[in-house]
Amino acid sequence: MGNVSIKDIAKLTGVSTATVSRVINDSGRFSEETRQKVMDTINKLGYRSNVVAKSLRTRKTLSIGVIVPDITNEFFSKIVLGIESYCFPKGYSVYICNTGENEEKENLYIADLEAKGVDGLIYLSEVGGQQYQISKRRIPTVCIDREPLKKDIPVITSDNYNGGFIATEELIRCGCKNIVLLRDYRVLSTMEQRTQGYMYALSQYDIPVDVNMILKMPIDFNSAKECVEKLIASKTKFDGIFATTDWLAIGALSALKKHRIKVPQEVRLVGFDNTSITEFISPSITTIDQDKFKMGDTAANILLDMINDHSKKHENIIIPVELIKRETT
Repeated sequence: MGNVSIKDIAKLTGVSTATVSRVINDSGRFSEETRQKVMDTINKLGYRSNVVAKSLRTRKTLSIGVIVPDITNEFFSKIVLGIESYCFPKGYSVYICNTGENEEKENLYIADLEAKGVDGLIYLSEVGGQQYQISKRRIPTVCIDREPLKKDIPVITSDNYNGGFIATEELIRCGCKNIVLLRDYRVLSTMEQRTQGYMYALSQYDIPVDVNMILKMPIDFNSAKECVEKLIASKTKFDGIFATTDWLAIGALSALKKHRIKVPQEVRLVGFDNTSITEFISPSITTIDQDKFKMGDTAANILLDMINDHSKKHENIIIPVELIKRETT
C-alpha cells in the first residue's frame, strides 16, 4: 500500500496523530495496548516514515551500524534479526558489518560507518579498542554478549554465570560426578562466567574442581571432536560433558558416537545456545537457551533511547536463560 500517512494510521487505529508519532518515535506516554495496535497497523500497511524529511529536521541520519563477528553463526544472526525488527518500524536503517573477527576489517568498517554519519553503534564483538574510539566521538554505543574495555558502555548479556551453573547442575542431578568442561581458549567475559558457573555448581555439590577436566580449544566442531577422542584414548574417566557452545557439544557427541559410547546411558551432555540443529540431531541435545531475539531487541531499544537523549545513562542488562532438556540427559 503506497503513500500511507500518519493520519491514515491514526484514523484506522482510532488514536490521534500525536499518539501515532509518539509510538513511532518511542517517546512520550502511551499504553502497551495502544503501542501494539499502532505497530500492528504500521506493519500491515507497510508504513515507512519520510526519512529524508525527518533527518533534515532532526539532524540525524536515522541509521545505525552493527558490528558482527560472524553473521553465519545462528546466535549472531538471530540477535541481528531482533535489532532490525525493532529499528525498521521506527524508520531506522541498519548497516550490518560482518568482520569475520578480523580487527583490520573491523577498523575499516568503523571508519566507513563514521563517514556515513550513523547515529549509533551496536557491537557484537570482543575487540575493545575501537569501542573506545567510537565512544570518544560521542557516538552512542551498546554492546551485546561481550563486555567492552570501556565500562561506561551499556552491555546486554545472557545470564552466562547462571547458565553455566544450571547446565552443570543438570548433569550432577542426572548422576554425573566426573564432568568435563569444553570451552573457548580465549579469555572472553562470556566464557569466564560460564566457567565460573560450572565451578560453583561443582562446589555446591561437594565435587572437587579438577583443572585437568577444563579443556580449552577453538570454537568449532572438529576441535571438540578431536579433544573428546583424546580423552577417550587416554582412558580419562568422565561421565558428563558441559560444552559451553552448541557446536562444541555437537563435536563432542560425534566423538562419543564414533567410539560407540552411549548417550545418555554412559555419558551425558549439555550444550549452550539452543541453536536449531540441537533439536533435530540424534540424540537431541540438552542445552541452555539464550533469548537471542530479545537481546537484539533490548539493545536496539536502549541505543535509540540514547540517540534521542545523549545525556541518558543506562545500566547493563542481563537476560535470563533457560535449560532445554532433551535426549542427551
